[in-house]
Amino acid sequence: MKDRIIQIMQNEGLSNAEFAEKIGISTSSLSHIYNGRNKPSLDVVLRIHNAYPLVNLDWLMTGQGEMQNSSDGSSENAENAQPLSMDFDFRTDDGFDMNGNASQSTVKEEVRYVEKPHPRITEIRIFFDNGTYQVFKPENND
Repeated sequence: MKDRIIQIMQNEGLSNAEFAEKIGISTSSLSHIYNGRNKPSLDVVLRIHNAYPLVNLDWLMTGQGEMQNSSDGSSENAENAQPLSMDFDFRTDDGFDMNGNASQSTVKEEVRYVEKPHPRITEIRIFFDNGTYQVFKPENND
């Protein structure tokens, strides 16, 4: 189904953000569908169909039939539509884009471990119930 959704976007000439806004979902929800983390919910399918009523619901859900319902017997948009080459800006967590190619801009995170000296006891105070206390200090403070 994600391929059919992409086909609708290409047919309309919309970017991922424009398409998500048009159907009323977040770009991250659309990204999750493209990356295969989530399947489109019935709500998303109905939002697509409401935004694009000429899209054949059977085709959208099952891939069967034509992409567009015939309106007045003409399919002007379908005949004149040319496939567009679109690059989506969704990236997977493994640094590869949707086509399996390595991402061009790789962010490297560097973690530095700084050793700090172990804390030393400088003083111990013991308080008694009669309001007095006693202080103990180590003899060797090195």
